[in-house]
Amino acid sequence: MGRAAVTAAPTPATRPSTRERRASIGPAGPTPATAERDLMRVAFAADHAGAALRDELLRRLVAGGTEHEAIDLGGDGSDPADDYPDFAGRLAYAIRDREADRGILICGSGVGASIAANKVGGVRSAVCHDTYSAHQGVEHDDMNVLTLGSRVIGPEPAWECVVAFLGARFSGEDRHLRRLAKVRAIEAAERG
Repeated sequence: MGRAAVTAAPTPATRPSTRERRASIGPAGPTPATAERDLMRVAFAADHAGAALRDELLRRLVAGGTEHEAIDLGGDGSDPADDYPDFAGRLAYAIRDREADRGILICGSGVGASIAANKVGGVRSAVCHDTYSAHQGVEHDDMNVLTLGSRVIGPEPAWECVVAFLGARFSGEDRHLRRLAKVRAIEAAERG
């Protein structure tokens, strides 16, 4: 098995505008539960409080021999003014614009970053500090962003949550599709 690659996010000069991308592909939809989705582009981002845990999880994904592509969206912890909305936005737009399939987002508690990410249409982020929620959120709710609190969870259980999250697939069952459609209807109503 090969090794994961770490890439930087595309720069504005190397990608079409957000408006052009949105017009051509629309908001992020349900993740298909197919074999072609086994290899994912996984974006990582963190504010100043989550940078050390982000670095550890990113290192483990790359060193683990996985085929997933790791996308580093920043947050090195060097500046206390690196606020969670900045990095949550980067990651959420990468999900919405299909530059990444899944995201791992980290702040102190996980709560603020998750709230900020969920402001972007098509993003379904949840704070999960246990493996059941990390996989069930994908299987039933098509969660595409796992948010962790670096002041709440240590590296080992955080890694277990990442493994559960990345290993899970949306079930596509009628009841889950029905519920996801209702969530998307709420998003559409908000956009007006």
